[in-house]
Amino acid sequence: MSTGPSSASGSTAGALRHVLSHLVTPLLMCVGMGLAYLGAFHAPAPHDLRVDVVGSGASAQVLAQTLQDKGDGALSVRTVADRDIAANHLRTQQSYGAYVPGSKPELMVATASSDTSATVVQKIFTEVAAGQGAPLQVTDVEPTADGDPTGQGIFFLLVAVSIGSYASVAVIGGAGAVLALRIRAGLAIGTSLVVSAIGAAFAGPVFGLVDHGLGGLWAMAWLYSAGILLIGVGLHTFLKRWTTLGVMLLFVMLNFTSSGGIFRPELQPGFFGALHSFWNGAGFVEGVRSHVYFGGHALGGHLLVLSLWFVAGVVVVAVAGLAESRRREAAEKVRQAAENAREAAEKVHQAAEKGRQGAALRTAAAAEEEMEEAVGV
Repeated sequence: MSTGPSSASGSTAGALRHVLSHLVTPLLMCVGMGLAYLGAFHAPAPHDLRVDVVGSGASAQVLAQTLQDKGDGALSVRTVADRDIAANHLRTQQSYGAYVPGSKPELMVATASSDTSATVVQKIFTEVAAGQGAPLQVTDVEPTADGDPTGQGIFFLLVAVSIGSYASVAVIGGAGAVLALRIRAGLAIGTSLVVSAIGAAFAGPVFGLVDHGLGGLWAMAWLYSAGILLIGVGLHTFLKRWTTLGVMLLFVMLNFTSSGGIFRPELQPGFFGALHSFWNGAGFVEGVRSHVYFGGHALGGHLLVLSLWFVAGVVVVAVAGLAESRRREAAEKVRQAAENAREAAEKVHQAAEKGRQGAALRTAAAAEEEMEEAVGV
């Protein structure tokens, strides 16, 4: 039997359809990454960015109101009585700049909170000081570690830990698909310990992103990584080959852009600012900042966010386990039904065979009896 051109053409067309169907995933990733990153980062602009003007007199009040009015929603300007209160607001992330007017104007910032926010505030008040004919002195009340001069090292640490986590999902879910779910979940927890240890090594001895609090950073990295891995492993039961796209949507497209590691929500569109309040990447970035630089201020809320994502991972794995159990039961019922049908068919076949054998015997007996009668005659 020959295989002609039509057969080869059909084989090529089938292979082409297979490739094109799998190209859907990277193309959707391209669209998603473009929408997420450009939507979040392409045009940062302040809105309701909290700054303080230090002073209680009429001139401070007038300056604050003027800035508020000119800002047209970009700034949220308040007056505070003295420099100590302003510094406390910066150290508790209640404001992102404090301007002290006078013959030698001073701007207080906390770059550990957000270097980009500090830069925006500095640009605004440099113009204010220039309008008063004086150079601006900038004081950083909470600088970052020497190994992280831009304050964005924690964000890139987030990227490394995230990639190590969600990439491992594909391996555990794909190569480990034949394993029981409890084993896959155990692999997820074990992998998260390794990933978080690598992250802590990067943050401490390798690059010096932090100069203290490394143990707490590792604990948050583990909680963050474990949540991603458990959610991913659980989702693989339902999404199969779409799992990679799903975890990238959750833990890259929406996660990195809302983390506050590059721009805080006050410099982003409202959608990403809203995600910042409860997404796990923001919980990690802000939690590390709070732990390392701000004396644990608001740390409990960030740990709660990370813990809830971890709990969500446990729930997803539990639901996946229930679904897989039901699938096994359904498959067993189908197998048992097929086995019963095979046995019934075998019995029918045996009965038919016996019937055929009986009929043959009866026919032979009748022929023999007829022959005997003929011989007798």
